[in-house]
Amino acid sequence: MKETAQLAYRRGVGIVLSNKNGQVFIGKRAPKLNQKLSQPWQFPQGGIEKGESPEKAAVRELAEETGVTSIKIVTVFPEWLYYDLPKSIADSIWEGKYKGQKQKWFLCTFLGFDNEINLQIDGSPEFVEWKWVDFSEAIKLAVPFKQTIYERLEKKFFVYLKNQSI
Repeated sequence: MKETAQLAYRRGVGIVLSNKNGQVFIGKRAPKLNQKLSQPWQFPQGGIEKGESPEKAAVRELAEETGVTSIKIVTVFPEWLYYDLPKSIADSIWEGKYKGQKQKWFLCTFLGFDNEINLQIDGSPEFVEWKWVDFSEAIKLAVPFKQTIYERLEKKFFVYLKNQSI
């Protein structure tokens, strides 16, 4: 196995889904995915498949993880955001190929109703619970290695979320 420093970053996307009140969706990771995480709440996210654009990956991942398809993409974070996984986690997932993720982040407005949200969409859920929260609460509930990214997202997306809740 390669040393963690030599490993690549997995290409992925993240989605900040907001409701008409300017709150954001967070999901609590399924037990198989949060065994080593003390704070298992996060935004929907996932990998980009070969030949897939980040935008298509974001729409697909959101639908796969939450059942949500009634969205409008509001804006995209201008650069890729990176995070490293703690070594204990990096060694146990993705067959040891990656040290973390580089992600393209999307802010999407939810156009549907809460009953559209279905965490059991494919029988192997990523999340076991979900809730709408203020962005600051999402940051507090995130694992420490994602909090800096979430803070940057809040700064960039704040103006859009503020206008949405008027």
